[in-house]
Amino acid sequence: MRQNPARRTALLDAAIEVLAREGSRGLTLRAIDKEAGVPVGTASNYFVNRDELLGQVMRRTRERLAPDPAALAATMERAPSRELATELMRQLLARMRADRASNLAMLELRQEATRRPDLHAELSGFLSAEHQEVIDHHLDAGLPGDRTGVALMYFAMLGMIVDDLTIPAVLEPYSTDELIEQMVARLLTPHPPQGS
Repeated sequence: MRQNPARRTALLDAAIEVLAREGSRGLTLRAIDKEAGVPVGTASNYFVNRDELLGQVMRRTRERLAPDPAALAATMERAPSRELATELMRQLLARMRADRASNLAMLELRQEATRRPDLHAELSGFLSAEHQEVIDHHLDAGLPGDRTGVALMYFAMLGMIVDDLTIPAVLEPYSTDELIEQMVARLLTPHPPQGS
């Protein structure tokens, strides 16, 4: 059967909303059809099985959460510095807050992956590769810090994002801007001068 790419994207966006709102147990093809406002049975024409659906939802969340290339390029015109790294982390948190559904869906996918070996393998490979790309991009851009410091910074940001999404009261006593500034300052030491 011939499939419409725009319809597939709309179904995946609907699946993300259902997953974020209802959790993994609420994610049914019928629920996706209802959320997308399409006739019952439409989603079943696009997804062979649940594993395929979950894998496609995972990839769609990453598309939705990726930075806008033009905005990122404009930010990266600044000289490499701790200030630039701080700004990038602030933008990351802002993107995560702007698409709460995609982040909550990803948390649900992480939990589902503990029970589904195929999803676990796909999610592990995908997120590991994404993590390495982020570190490589940071270091290739000449930003301060070493591989371990950058990894620690992103793991710390993930913890902050999870709390911000799920139990924001934990962060209420703090300024997230200040936390990010301190995190970058403590974890990203400048590269030593050449020849040292």
